[in-house]
Amino acid sequence: MNFVVKTLVSALIIAIVTLIAKQYPKYGGIIAALPLVSLLSLFWLYVQGEPASNLGNFLFGVLYGLPGTIILILIVALSLKYSLPFLLAIILGVGGWMIFLKLQGFVFNQIHQLFS
Repeated sequence: MNFVVKTLVSALIIAIVTLIAKQYPKYGGIIAALPLVSLLSLFWLYVQGEPASNLGNFLFGVLYGLPGTIILILIVALSLKYSLPFLLAIILGVGGWMIFLKLQGFVFNQIHQLFS
């Protein structure tokens, strides 16, 4: 599918979510918590004709990244709650996300070696 069409549709959805969030922050947050990026990506991969096995592997990758994303959101939310500057909150959140993914990978590798 055309890259421009995918970009425009995806940008339109993001713009609508931010408009809702500006007016109704709680509901905007709920909508933003929906797996919009995952669903959009899955949809575009499907439309492009990716095999079902690739779509399944993509979704398992999303599941693998989910705990780290929860850590990122938690760090950013707490940082902002305690009035840290926005950019610092984002940097701390991304740093926590990266550290968590590294630790998660290490733990998964240890478990895999244990049962291999």
